Amino acid sequence: MSFFNKFFTKEKEQDLDKGLEKTKTNFFSQISKAVAGKSKVDVAFLDELEQILISSDVGLDTTIKIIDRLEAKVSEDKYLNAEELNSILKAVVVEILDENNTHDLDSFEAPTKDKPYVLLVVGVNGVGKTTTIGKLAYQLQKNGKDVVLGAGDTFRAAAVDQLKVWAERVDCFFYNKGMHTDPAAVAYETVNYALEMDLDVAIIDTAGRLHNKKYLMEELSKIKKSISKRFPGAPHDVLLVLDASTGQNAIEQAKKFIEATEVTALALTKLDGTAKGGVIIGISDQFKIPIRYIGVGEGMEHLQVFNKKAFVDSLFK
Repeated sequence: MSFFNKFFTKEKEQDLDKGLEKTKTNFFSQISKAVAGKSKVDVAFLDELEQILISSDVGLDTTIKIIDRLEAKVSEDKYLNAEELNSILKAVVVEILDENNTHDLDSFEAPTKDKPYVLLVVGVNGVGKTTTIGKLAYQLQKNGKDVVLGAGDTFRAAAVDQLKVWAERVDCFFYNKGMHTDPAAVAYETVNYALEMDLDVAIIDTAGRLHNKKYLMEELSKIKKSISKRFPGAPHDVLLVLDASTGQNAIEQAKKFIEATEVTALALTKLDGTAKGGVIIGISDQFKIPIRYIGVGEGMEHLQVFNKKAFVDSLFK
């Protein structure tokens, strides 16, 4: 048995299958109808497949790429049944995900030798940013890492309180300076706290506001410079959290944050509550930024490291 299989347990496989259930039901039921009565891949079928992919929030550009590659793999006179089509589509999706810079993690780990590993987390309010931070802290603690959460969203009392609740819930360290304090100062002092306490990981929350690109760029730039001043080379990653259930809105949010700061990793939440899981394929193709984590349920254990093979196997199961 491979190390991957040891990590990706049957329970995790079942959680992923359940999390993608709505996407699979929507996607494959439509494909089955499209294939029914067809004897070959023709223009009408490809047009119908294009609409199915777009309705699954794969995105127009990525949909066109999938259609083009599908055409290259089959000829118009080739007989096609549902099983054959699924096999060809799976191969195309694997190709697209392989072109992303994602390097699959075997487990929840700090992907750097530097200590502490400093992770700056960004994203708009409502996408599950704070919840993702809490679940990530839980998984890292479970994996033997000492974690501190820094409350850098100082503009909302609810954000600070929610993060504190998560820190208490997962039994990790928590740092904050209260409301309306400078987020850059909170980030600096969180990293300082992690260094002094010899902790493994510092995860820093940020405000979920999204005004104009210039304002966002200035704020995030200030926070990053503050962190780097205390610990050169940090933050090691900027994680953008996106709500998969918003489909194309998630792609638009990604565009704005990527324009404003150097996003190095992505987390997709709420896959279990949407039929728009195809957005992962579009985001992967469009931005070439590693997808690090996916949320497939409400429980703390339902945050998973993203693995391309497991995702595609589950999607086409």
